[in-house]
Amino acid sequence: MIGYLIRRVLQALVVIIGVTIITFILLHMLPGNPVRAILGPRASKADVASLTRQLGLNKPLPVQYLLWLWNLAHFNLGFSYRQTATVSSLLAARIPNSLLLVGSSLVLALVLAIPLGMFQAVRRNRPDDYTLTGLAFIFYSMPTFWLGIILIIIFSATLGWLPPEAPQASASLFSQLNALILPVATLTLVTLALFSRYMRSSMLDNLVQDYVRTAKSKGVSNRRVLFRHVLRNALIPVLTLVGLSIPGVVAGAVVTETVFNYPGMGYLFFLSAQNDDFPVLLGVTLVIAIATVLGSLVADILYAVADPRIRYV
Repeated sequence: MIGYLIRRVLQALVVIIGVTIITFILLHMLPGNPVRAILGPRASKADVASLTRQLGLNKPLPVQYLLWLWNLAHFNLGFSYRQTATVSSLLAARIPNSLLLVGSSLVLALVLAIPLGMFQAVRRNRPDDYTLTGLAFIFYSMPTFWLGIILIIIFSATLGWLPPEAPQASASLFSQLNALILPVATLTLVTLALFSRYMRSSMLDNLVQDYVRTAKSKGVSNRRVLFRHVLRNALIPVLTLVGLSIPGVVAGAVVTETVFNYPGMGYLFFLSAQNDDFPVLLGVTLVIAIATVLGSLVADILYAVADPRIRYV
């Protein structure tokens, strides 16, 4: 297991470096000038040239990337001249908020998806199963931004029950819990639809296995078979899915944070893209890449924990 983890960490480093290279190239292919974005449209050519040299943007692209990588090795993600703050401080202020949104949505979706999937599997091919399946397909196929706007129209604009946007200060996130309901609900519903479908399929696969028929033939009650035997085996692919779904949930969080003006990392990425703030864009991309490879690693570890037959060498 230790050897496997070492190999996976090395692979993760290669993946992260590859992601940063691709992102670095794509950012420099985008229209717009980050120096102009900093100085404004009325800046003179001399000022633009001076700041370009100061930021090292006049150097070849490979040299710029190596300099950024060198600074990264020294835990320096750069400086945002648009927001007059270091990228590290901006991320440090936003990452806890994004973790709150993503973490609460994942936990809530998983808690709801397990009993829903079990219920659908037991009641398969019945009206209630068809109804829940249809709702799952609707939420899963619905764009995140569209679902968020619909929830705002219904519960904020029409009914007036909840505020239309999230708290704007990190310190007030927990003091205004009602403002977190719509962002969390938006991300939860999309994730719940995916988890519940996988849970239903996994339950159906296990309900027809030989060990289920053997347990029933020995007089074990259906309830005991379902919760003692079938549930644990059915959770294995779902637990794996949790780790693999982290990148998708993070991507959905970027859209959700933008819709609700949620002060998280995704909204920071959106604002930085509008302002050609390359250092922040690279920093956010790096964090998302790390979350992606960690999610894949967590999925493998959870799979081995849930199924003792799995051994990594």
